[in-house]
Amino acid sequence: MMKLAIGLLFTAMLLPADAATVSIRADDWFPMNGDPSGKEQGYMIDMATAIFTAAGHTVDYKVMPWERAVKSVREGQFDCVVGAYPEDAPDFIFPTVSWGMDGTGYYVKNESAWQFTGFDSLLSQKVGVISGYAYGEEFDALIKSRPDVFKDVSGKDALEKNFKKLANNRIDVVVESVAVANAKLKALGFNSTLKIAGTNSEKAPIYIACSPVKSTSKMYIELVEKGTVTLRESGQLKVILDKYGLKDWQ
Repeated sequence: MMKLAIGLLFTAMLLPADAATVSIRADDWFPMNGDPSGKEQGYMIDMATAIFTAAGHTVDYKVMPWERAVKSVREGQFDCVVGAYPEDAPDFIFPTVSWGMDGTGYYVKNESAWQFTGFDSLLSQKVGVISGYAYGEEFDALIKSRPDVFKDVSGKDALEKNFKKLANNRIDVVVESVAVANAKLKALGFNSTLKIAGTNSEKAPIYIACSPVKSTSKMYIELVEKGTVTLRESGQLKVILDKYGLKDWQ
């Protein structure tokens, strides 16, 4: 009954004249988004599916390397990315409501005595990052200025590559979202091998964001803004987040 009522509300609220397929691309960043063929595609994909299908659309979601996902959406090949910071794609169309709050963690091997005490503390380490990610203006500038310290990888399985490099002593630290890293460590069976060695003091909002060159993007973002409010007020957002063991960020 709840899903039917929500669907009717969405349809009455903003039903497009022509149903469309909304294409979403991103790299694997679970629990935000994960395996398109899996039972748990990620809470952002579940949110997108609930919102867009209730408005008469279908969702086409696939994973690809993050840099390629951003480039392809920027060029209009696809509609939206998920798990984006405004710094990732400042020209994209972002909603006024976020789809989560993300904190950054610094991961090392269990036997390591190193602790994150600020960006300067990274300069004595070999640090694994992901190509094309936005880590914040100050950190991004540091990464560009010190290629001797920061080692980037790419691919839709970039985080897995970094954690395997860390486990095999090829790098000393991996930088990653705490929620994403914890899920990946569990999936890889590395919980007893790797540990967190500090976090940033502040969290940042993360979003779904749509192509700056497609005429449909504004409509999709309007759906996201209104649909997110409805998901929260109806209780369906809690149902989605409970599936992944997560709490509402508001």
